[in-house]
Amino acid sequence: MDPNSERVIWDAEFNDSVTTYWLINGILVCIISVVGIPFLPIWLIGGKFFTRKYLASHKCTLTDRSLKVSKGVLTKIEKTVPLDRITDVGILQGPIMRYFDIEALSVETAGQSAVGSLISLAGIKNGRKFRDAVLEQRDRVVGSFESPQVNATPSEKGSEMIGLLEEIRDTLKRIEDKS
Repeated sequence: MDPNSERVIWDAEFNDSVTTYWLINGILVCIISVVGIPFLPIWLIGGKFFTRKYLASHKCTLTDRSLKVSKGVLTKIEKTVPLDRITDVGILQGPIMRYFDIEALSVETAGQSAVGSLISLAGIKNGRKFRDAVLEQRDRVVGSFESPQVNATPSEKGSEMIGLLEEIRDTLKRIEDKS
């Protein structure tokens, strides 16, 4: 087995009723925006086809080292998030979502510059269990990166730090001498 290959832990499945939820959201947006009212018949005719195609494009895989997500019909979005970068996995469930038994997962990462979540997925079956699996695997990955000197005494840590600082100083001097 290739040491670089990742082991799949969970391939997420999506709830089919999320298409109805998206249809209702589209209808509400058309009505509330007023300018969308002329597009309402188009949405009512083509919305079912589009939402089914959009749901079919959704893929979310938890591996032993990352979370891989792809979705999109016209514009394809593919993201691979290393588990050690994930800071939170949240669940959103509004009143309409509760009615259809749908949950939306949002993944936030360290160093994220955008407002909102990096990844947002609506309709994952067993969303809470999936979230718990992602966070549990993240904790395993982060725990494996801990420094082996965690149990070192303060004097050992101090001497290691001094050695590291001296090495950095020497490297900077060599760089400065080349300039």
